Amino acid sequence: MRTIKVVILSLLSILIFSGFMSETTPKERKNETLKESEKTLKMLHKAYPKAKALIDRSYGYATFSNFGLNLLFFSAEGGSGIVHNNKTSKNTYMKMASGGVGLGIGVKDFRTVFVFGNKKVFDSFINSGWEANAQADLAAKSGDKGKSIEGAITVQPGIKLYKLTKNGLAVQATIQGTKYWKDEELNK
Repeated sequence: MRTIKVVILSLLSILIFSGFMSETTPKERKNETLKESEKTLKMLHKAYPKAKALIDRSYGYATFSNFGLNLLFFSAEGGSGIVHNNKTSKNTYMKMASGGVGLGIGVKDFRTVFVFGNKKVFDSFINSGWEANAQADLAAKSGDKGKSIEGAITVQPGIKLYKLTKNGLAVQATIQGTKYWKDEELNK
């Protein structure tokens, strides 16, 4: 029974922090998502200056603002973002949720950036959006203060992923299942 309560509390926290229960209009959510995307790209370029050239040459990219919670053996994440097509300049608004098992404790406010090398992986991400991963993480950060261990990894041929911790304190090693999907309300 205690395990079920922990999972329910974790998922509820994710829903609240990721804006699913927000009372903002779709236009306000679109504008906020675009602002967060710009901030995320600036954060990435500051941490990894070479990433700008990689993104400029890519077929497209995705930026997500995420909140994660890890309580002993369970972890959950939630967030939203955009997928930008560099060839057409079209944005697709998306959501994400993740759950996992492993050992850890902590809370993180973090950003993810996917860089897509070609149309096939770009379209697949928008239409299928699955990612499964193992994650080892150490972060102690508040604004510009503190450190986190992160960087670019290739998640599959043609896709690179950057994770950037904005704020948080977390130590974890988990196996996660993540789902990305189109935000139907914002893509009308």
